[in-house]
Amino acid sequence: MESAIDTHLQCPRTLTRRAGEDYRPPFPVWVARAGEDVTQVVMGYLGVQYRGEEHRDTAFAVLRQIVDQFGLPDGPGTWDVTHHRDAAGADNLVAVGYWRDPGTYGRWLARPEVAGWWDADERLTGDVGVFREILSPRVDGFETLYPFTDRLPGVGGVMDGVSDEIEEHAYWGSMRDRIPRSQTDRMRPSGELTAQGGGGRVVVRGHDDLALIRSGQDWSDAGPEEHELYETEVEPALRAAMDFLRDRGQRLGCYSNRYVRYIDLDGTPLDKTYAISHWRSLDRLEQWAETHPTHLRVFVAFVSLARRFTTLRLYHEVSVVRADEQYYEYVNCHPATGLLRDATVPGPS
Repeated sequence: MESAIDTHLQCPRTLTRRAGEDYRPPFPVWVARAGEDVTQVVMGYLGVQYRGEEHRDTAFAVLRQIVDQFGLPDGPGTWDVTHHRDAAGADNLVAVGYWRDPGTYGRWLARPEVAGWWDADERLTGDVGVFREILSPRVDGFETLYPFTDRLPGVGGVMDGVSDEIEEHAYWGSMRDRIPRSQTDRMRPSGELTAQGGGGRVVVRGHDDLALIRSGQDWSDAGPEEHELYETEVEPALRAAMDFLRDRGQRLGCYSNRYVRYIDLDGTPLDKTYAISHWRSLDRLEQWAETHPTHLRVFVAFVSLARRFTTLRLYHEVSVVRADEQYYEYVNCHPATGLLRDATVPGPS
């Protein structure tokens, strides 16, 4: 058993862990590992927004263009595609790609087929909107957690392997304890979200120590009985919690919550979901997870039925990012999309 924090990222602690030194977790889990050459990754959420079935074909054509761009040189090492309907009733298709380093991402982004497409005036008109939410956490600012060691989703797909069984899990506060920065840094936020631009193209600037969590569920390997158990006993509680955060999470410090389902490029739903959620701070995320009834109901549902699930794959990744590690752009999207809702427009100086 070892620490979730890799040896080259460990340092003398000035802040203590939530668990005591003699703590032993009740079951095994692992984290993704990368070599010391990986110092910063890129997570790119590239979305297409539309309203009404009459615009569905156009939206999927745009989504396929984005995915085709992933296949260019320096494209992401792994990617997936999802659908969700937001609180305003708009449908959103999102392709998320992961890069092992900002340099590769920067070369991909600078290609005329990519930069020219996003910057084109054509994006400002028409029946669909597009957005991109780019986060580039340093390796001391993110953590992962998997109760399995193969086919790692998300950022795990661009890592080099997995750890041995880790110590820091199965207690409140373990999420923070797995982030290397937590050894010496409380990771408290400063600043605000600010919006710049207009005319259909708005850029949101993030603030220091914003938190992002991707929390996933995969029941694609389940047999009929386990499949029904998940979709009737667990998924409804999860959906209720995610809808609460989507619709009412603002006062809790949740900027944006999307509960998304994997799809193929024709729109067929797959038996995999995840929530992608932006928070004012890791503190706010922890407070909701540890105390709010909506999350506790999900926790109870999972725990009470855990022994009956043999193939369900749950995982998450959490990042705490500085202001200069974030970029959000919304083109021809409604004003409550993503982080637009909570961004303020600076007044005249």
